[in-house]
Amino acid sequence: MKTEARPSFKSSELSRSSADVFAEASDHPVTVTRRDGENLTLMSEREDRARNELLEIAGQLIGAATMNDGNLTRFMTDHFPWMLAFSPQDQDECARDVLNAARASFSVGQSHLALSTLTSWRETAEAIAAGLGESPVEWLEDDEPVERP
Repeated sequence: MKTEARPSFKSSELSRSSADVFAEASDHPVTVTRRDGENLTLMSEREDRARNELLEIAGQLIGAATMNDGNLTRFMTDHFPWMLAFSPQDQDECARDVLNAARASFSVGQSHLALSTLTSWRETAEAIAAGLGESPVEWLEDDEPVERP
């Protein structure tokens, strides 16, 4: 994963002006440098959860990539059973889309890319499972006037 330069604070700054350091760490991880030991990273719990979720997805995708038969869609539907709400073609598209988003996330160090893609597909599967989208859509013609309240 690409590591980006992040804001850095000396440990003495953390002691003297912790509110400033905490405010910065609420937005994104910060490095706390120490003379007497290894530097530390301070981040929000939200950021930590997002990183852990991304690593979980990574582990599953790596597992899929190393399977003997190499069937990513079958592997992903085993691990994400909600994908079974899709047609076989949509399952394939979902698997490719999530894999590509995960690869992009790893390459730029932005976990939200993979997480938002996975969440979008899951919410779509939930909507399909709930029966949304089964009734035909009645489209308005462009030339029909629409009354506005």
